[in-house]
Amino acid sequence: MSGANHRVPGGHPAYGELRTVTGTASVMLEDNPGTMTLEGTNTWLLRAPGASACVVVDPGYEDEPHLTRVAEAAGEVALILVTHHHPDHVQGAPWLARRVGAPVRAFDPALCADAAALTDDEVIEAAGLAIRVLHTPGHTDDSVCLALDGALLTGDSVLGRGTTVISDLGAYLGTLRRLTALPGDTIALPGHGPELPDIAETARQYLTHREQRLDQVRAALRVLGADATARQIVEHVYRDVDESLWGPAEWSVRAQLDHLRTTGEAR
Repeated sequence: MSGANHRVPGGHPAYGELRTVTGTASVMLEDNPGTMTLEGTNTWLLRAPGASACVVVDPGYEDEPHLTRVAEAAGEVALILVTHHHPDHVQGAPWLARRVGAPVRAFDPALCADAAALTDDEVIEAAGLAIRVLHTPGHTDDSVCLALDGALLTGDSVLGRGTTVISDLGAYLGTLRRLTALPGDTIALPGHGPELPDIAETARQYLTHREQRLDQVRAALRVLGADATARQIVEHVYRDVDESLWGPAEWSVRAQLDHLRTTGEAR
């Protein structure tokens, strides 16, 4: 199958290789690297020791070689979960659901198949596990994280490297504050990039970073004027960042401007 023997730059496992991360979580990396996806999408397989079935989280794109490898590695699938609506996480869910005969659940009812939508603080019992759902908006309004056995699957709410693009800064700051309250030894299992040892500490670092970026946007508005566009602010604030990242940065700056204008700080 294409990609099965391709090595990922930087010493990461091969695409299509199932790697055990914790006693209940393994990951398979999709061969879809890019500016937004880093090395590719992490598809997670969750299973309690001795359980016959598993839970698949974020199947990725409708990439049949990747989905076929996921199905073969998973065996019996009790449930497919999706952390949010972006296609690099959910597009392949219907294909995989048909292949393995499993329902699909997400926070957005439109993404579900043969099952109800996820709800905040719900505990899902499947594959011998108790998986707690945390609604964590900000990257998207339907983003969720999934907590189990000392680990938190973060989707794109927290990445394994760098910072995520946000659509709603106020909601995202609330999400980060919620994550800082998790136990300090909770490992983050992200939708892209490597695992992180302490989600609470990472969330605190993200909060500091967001406050610094807000200060930079405030300063830019003082120089450029209150009516400055997101693009103008990106060109002012992100001059030291590769221009290939200015597009995603503009989305985040737009969310920062919306936040400052909603709170009256940009007037």
